[in-house]
Amino acid sequence: MQSQFAQNQPIEVSSALLKATSIGAEKVEEASELAQNATSPMCFQTHFESCMELYADAKTVANYLDSHQGWFGECAEPMKVEPLGDNAYALTIGRFGAFGYEVEPKIGLELLPAEAGVYRIQTVPIPNYVPPGYDVDYKSSMHLVEVTTDGVPMTRVEWQLEVAVYLRFPKFIYKLQKSLLQKTGDRILSQIVRQVSRRLTFKTQEDFHTALGIPFPPKKSKKG
Repeated sequence: MQSQFAQNQPIEVSSALLKATSIGAEKVEEASELAQNATSPMCFQTHFESCMELYADAKTVANYLDSHQGWFGECAEPMKVEPLGDNAYALTIGRFGAFGYEVEPKIGLELLPAEAGVYRIQTVPIPNYVPPGYDVDYKSSMHLVEVTTDGVPMTRVEWQLEVAVYLRFPKFIYKLQKSLLQKTGDRILSQIVRQVSRRLTFKTQEDFHTALGIPFPPKKSKKG
């Protein structure tokens, strides 16, 4: 026997129940989003500009840059360098970290031949290597500006680069404030880029002038 109440009473859902259900759904959705973000890679970026002064004409400098196979590996020390064909290299940058997490980035860079006077470097995959929890996007360009200083030809190699690093941290790292992670990651990346760039610049200047038998910096001629 069916209940008269069940047959004749309309089904009503209170606004309080609807609100509670809605809030519950939002919390589930929010929790799902947080869980996804906890394993999503974070992106750290930096931009850097500088120049390298080489005391020779632009043609001599261009010939030197084109024959990078003879100097790049040595000038990149203490980074480990492995050639990848004629114009590319695999570089192990070093070990860096913060908050108890460390990474030893290894990237492939291709030194493209000059096009319209502009030299470019870009990331390329390293054969049989899968980066453990990170990815690097490196792009740089440089051009030559020839000037004369005290009667001595000098070429300024002016360059700029953009680096983006995508890191997938262990879960315990994501418990930290995201803004703190972002600020720290950007700062460390900037320090790495500046440190590597300055060291590479100095060693390249040293190698270039030694190879050509040019004092560095050149002795200024006496006047009068």
